[in-house]
Amino acid sequence: MAHNDLTGTLFADRYRIERKLGSGGMADVWLAEDQELGRRVAVKILHERYATDEQFVERFRREATHAAGLSHPNIVSIFDRGVADGSYYIVMEYIEGRTLKELVVTRGPCPVPVAISYTRQIVAALRYAHKNGIIHRDIKPHNVLVDREGRVKVADFGIARAGASEMTEPGSIVGTAQYLSPEQARGAPVDESSDLYSTGIVLYELLTGTVPFTGETPVEIAMKHLSQAPEPPSARRPEIPHDLDLVVLRALAKEPGERYRSASDFDHDLELVARGDAVGSETAAAATMVLAGAGAGAMGATAVTRVGATLPPAAGASSAGDERYRAYDAAVVRRRSPWPWIFLVIALLALGVGGWFLYGNVQEQIESNKPLVVEQYTGILEVRAVDLIISDGFEPNVRRVPNGDQPAGIVFNQSPVEGTALPRGSIVTILVSTGKKSVRVPSVVGSQVTDAVATLTRAGLVAKSVGVPSDKPAGTVTAQDPAAGTSLVEGATVRINYSSGPKQVAVPPVVGLDYSAALQQLQAAGFAVARTDVESEQPAGVVVSQVPTGSSTATKGSTITLSVSNGPQTTPVPDVTGLTAAAAKTTLADAGFKVIVTDQETDIETFDGVVISQDPLGNTQQDPNTVITLFVGVYVPVVTTPADTTTTVIAPPTTP
Repeated sequence: MAHNDLTGTLFADRYRIERKLGSGGMADVWLAEDQELGRRVAVKILHERYATDEQFVERFRREATHAAGLSHPNIVSIFDRGVADGSYYIVMEYIEGRTLKELVVTRGPCPVPVAISYTRQIVAALRYAHKNGIIHRDIKPHNVLVDREGRVKVADFGIARAGASEMTEPGSIVGTAQYLSPEQARGAPVDESSDLYSTGIVLYELLTGTVPFTGETPVEIAMKHLSQAPEPPSARRPEIPHDLDLVVLRALAKEPGERYRSASDFDHDLELVARGDAVGSETAAAATMVLAGAGAGAMGATAVTRVGATLPPAAGASSAGDERYRAYDAAVVRRRSPWPWIFLVIALLALGVGGWFLYGNVQEQIESNKPLVVEQYTGILEVRAVDLIISDGFEPNVRRVPNGDQPAGIVFNQSPVEGTALPRGSIVTILVSTGKKSVRVPSVVGSQVTDAVATLTRAGLVAKSVGVPSDKPAGTVTAQDPAAGTSLVEGATVRINYSSGPKQVAVPPVVGLDYSAALQQLQAAGFAVARTDVESEQPAGVVVSQVPTGSSTATKGSTITLSVSNGPQTTPVPDVTGLTAAAAKTTLADAGFKVIVTDQETDIETFDGVVISQDPLGNTQQDPNTVITLFVGVYVPVVTTPADTTTTVIAPPTTP
């Protein structure tokens, strides 16, 4: 059964489908009525195309498993799960309301008290989930529902992590780019503080209507999470209280150790702001470091001087006890039998000694249970920090992790922080730098430049992209330095050359050359040639134009189009000799020629007004625009004299 045609059907023989509520990347969500219990539910059905994908099915199954174990007023309840008609499904509590994303898009920024209230409810859900070992890893306003009474419900534990074992491998990025924590953007392991970072992004959006980091691609946004300091919310909305700015900025610290240690600490500060109180100096300091763009290891490596701890006195070593014993050992000055008094003294001594020991034990218990103050252990060598933790009455827990800002062996973070009161024997965790992390350079040759940058970023390296001409498709990585497999410290730069397309070369100018010579020059330069014959005044075979033009640049191997002259167009000139001037002019004009008339004197009367000759001659091929000169006879009689019997004849001129 197609998932786009479920309305009115009975799904899994139990749930009457009413209408579709929404659709996501993995599944569709339908409103249905549970026929057995008579209640409205939301049925989430995995898309058919993922039904055979074991990874997606496992993620879908895991969402139901994790969420079903969480029962909290601010978490969407899971009622049922299974497989029907080859489709995997989850049956959830139906919340009649809208997502936080829909509210922000339709209504704009929330009133400050409402934003705080919604966030505290999200934090309450996370506090409960974290207590049960569940990390959500995809907190965003799309996954937070608000019902008509303003109650918040967190949904979609589809990529949640329970405990240490997980199907998602380290190094993979899971989540939504705008709400990713920096460690998720790096593909590093996440913990509870990652959820609190994403919650800080949600609070930022509730207050301002926008997220702090935007970009055209997920990779660009992820890079901003890693390196760019957020703008305080009050810069975008001035009425936001200063202390709420500090809360948001602390939640958005780049390093987990600088954020809130737990959802409870986050909620405590939100409660202070809600009632108009100031947050603590720790939050203010963390926010200042975020605005300064400092990392978790920015604390100075200054030595910590300490006063040696004084051990409590051993039980029974009190001088007051000694004085009591001496008082009861004094002599008795009575004559009656001393035994009753001796017995009385012994009894009193026994009571006194027993009371003293009982008092000592109670005092010892009180002293042993009295909270001790955690001191600062950062900025010093591991061995010194361990000694101080033990002498202060705590148990050290040492975690050695890479850190690019502190030398190997230096403590760069601790939990709890300085000033925290803990019972004697509590665990204090210190993070000790092993120096910069060593990573292997992945192979990115042959991939697209955007994918290569993302791969290097996930590996903890910085990509330097350089475009170079190449016959490879544009954007394809053609080389990298250092080569794949090379070991580098985290944060090192890897140069990648990517194709900017074929090399551009100069186009030879060939206009005016004979076509054969032009063809030879262009082919020698590496171009293909296309010929188009055109009419032209130029002699036949001469190149009259080219595209692209000469001296411009074009891709080597591209085609240059040449326009080649067919030679001038000619028309036969009519022979108009013997015609009258008028008739000759008409005939030549009809043939497309221009005419000039020149008088030519003649003594032959029949040549008067007649074309005696023409230039060019008739029946020759000429350009239609050629000017034809007509020599028209003008009769001039011959004058004779008696003395001269010679007759002068004027012959017509010969045609030149």
